[in-house]
Amino acid sequence: MAVRHTLNLWRQVLGEVPESVWRQTELRVLILADNGLTAIPPAIGRLHQLNTLDLGHNALSSVPEELGKLTELSDCLYLHDNQLTRLPDSLGNLTRLRYLNVGENSLTTLPEMIGGMSGLIELRAQRNRLITLPDALGQLRNLRELWLRGNAIEHLPSSAAGLRELRHLDLRENSLNGLPESLAGLPLLRQIDLRSNRLGQLPDWLALMPSLEKLDLRWNEVDPSLPLLSELERRGCVVLT
Repeated sequence: MAVRHTLNLWRQVLGEVPESVWRQTELRVLILADNGLTAIPPAIGRLHQLNTLDLGHNALSSVPEELGKLTELSDCLYLHDNQLTRLPDSLGNLTRLRYLNVGENSLTTLPEMIGGMSGLIELRAQRNRLITLPDALGQLRNLRELWLRGNAIEHLPSSAAGLRELRHLDLRENSLNGLPESLAGLPLLRQIDLRSNRLGQLPDWLALMPSLEKLDLRWNEVDPSLPLLSELERRGCVVLT
């Protein structure tokens, strides 16, 4: 009998996951999205070979610590569009994971363990209830995209200076009234979306960011005639005010 490596149960209206799923220990891809699931049992920790897990579009209020046992997860972990209020600390064990989506939940903070997820290239935490971000965020040395749209973030941690591989930063619809100088030294940052914040002034170092290609400042209180914006446009950056 051939070994099954992929199990796609997307939109099967399961209500709960059949016990037989947790016996398929050779699985590498498990898709349980859009099933009305309210709980994931600790038995998920048995699936040691998984590299992709999709639990998005369900009704989960929590996920078990046993997710941290899935240390072969190297592709994607989708937890978006649930009812999560916290993430288990054990996720810090997923050092090989490249893509994490925890958007559209009710998270008020990202735990410090996020810094242990050193393989992350893309982190999506859009449309939660985040006010602050952990200092450990700056430990994500490989992160290229950070999506934080639709939260209530008031400032970025100074540790953001450690995000040396960051290319795309989405901070649309937050509560920022200033930008930290920690962003000034990010050599590869190309796009910053700051729409619908509380910005009135901009730091001069924005004009010196070497790779900036697009800066979106719409629906703030920024003066569009600022010299630094003209300087950015002169060197080819698209500035939207």
